[in-house]
Amino acid sequence: MKIAISIPDNVFREVKRIAEEQKKSRSEIFVEAVAAYLEKIESLRMLEALNRAYSDEETAEDKDTRAADLHLYKETVFKRDPW
Repeated sequence: MKIAISIPDNVFREVKRIAEEQKKSRSEIFVEAVAAYLEKIESLRMLEALNRAYSDEETAEDKDTRAADLHLYKETVFKRDPW
């Protein structure tokens, strides 16, 4: 798909220089840049979702589960015969 965009002259010159150095078209440089930007945005969205999920206060059920897991860990690790 072709589109027309407006960019500052200094950005155009830099893209042109990089494209020549890497023996790529300007279009390839722009596509790579936009793909990297989109990947960064998606990563930030995922990080924000994780931060929201883990910022919730721990419920009583979560605390009980964590305590049971800790008890099982202690029983498994500390009661094992080392030899």
